[in-house]
Amino acid sequence: MKENSPGAIELSQLSPAVFPMACLSPSQLKKFQEDGFLLLEGFFTADECVAMQQRIGEIVAEMDVPLHCRTEFSTQEDEQLQTQGKTDYFLSSGDKIRFFFEKGVFDEKGNFLVPPEKSINKIGHALHAHDPVFRSITHSPKVQALVRSLGLQMPVVVQSMYIFKQPHFGGEVSPHQDATFLYTEPLGRVLGLWIAMEDAMLENGCLWFIPGSHTRGVSRRMIRAPSDSGPGTSFLGSDPAWASNLFVPLPVRRGGLVLIHGEVVHKSEQNHSDHSRQAYTVHLMEAAGTVWSPGNWLQPTPELPFPPLYS
Repeated sequence: MKENSPGAIELSQLSPAVFPMACLSPSQLKKFQEDGFLLLEGFFTADECVAMQQRIGEIVAEMDVPLHCRTEFSTQEDEQLQTQGKTDYFLSSGDKIRFFFEKGVFDEKGNFLVPPEKSINKIGHALHAHDPVFRSITHSPKVQALVRSLGLQMPVVVQSMYIFKQPHFGGEVSPHQDATFLYTEPLGRVLGLWIAMEDAMLENGCLWFIPGSHTRGVSRRMIRAPSDSGPGTSFLGSDPAWASNLFVPLPVRRGGLVLIHGEVVHKSEQNHSDHSRQAYTVHLMEAAGTVWSPGNWLQPTPELPFPPLYS
């Protein structure tokens, strides 16, 4: 399956024009189309990052996750299928704000072995819908202007996550393509926005990419089990053994935004440093002429259809 990206519109058509610095230049658009990712330094201010971090601190302080819902998050295939892939807590989280934890933070009874605020891997998957701070950031005029400059006509927000990458044991994210989990027909309709809340450097687990890998289709898909068979997922296909020397690191300073094509191969290493590497991420889909796969683990619900970005 080959990429089929929506065509870019003329930059002169952009609206609103009050955020020209948020719009991609022709050279930036060309680089994104060639590489499948693009760093925009300083897209968000320090104050905007502080506001998101403070709000997340409040959400974490109010966290109350029942013992039977304490799910350890992993990107290793066998662990994905055994943990979040078989739990309703994960599979029904697309329209909720839920908490997912690092490996090894619970005892055999599900009690915390580390302070709860240090145990979280991520919060997902509908901060953009249910929290006013993250909704405001997600739908901000400059985000809308940026996405318009990429040519998206009817983008909708399919999910959001706040990723903690905790000091010393923040887990690695194995090489993957977002479209493995967020599959569309045609391909090329999913876009990730990855926003650094803190400096993301080599030592604390920055992103790594294979430039140009977004043009080769998708080799693996996560498929949700039919609703009448209970919670569960499986994988179709397998990823190639991507050589480590193909990856290039992308350090990002606080406030930087990384555009991520849905098929570009990327990863991050475990955080062995003394510093966390917090980030807020959003995934968008161009809804015009696109079919969201009914086999995706994440599905819109009557309570939360995928909200339009331009609203």
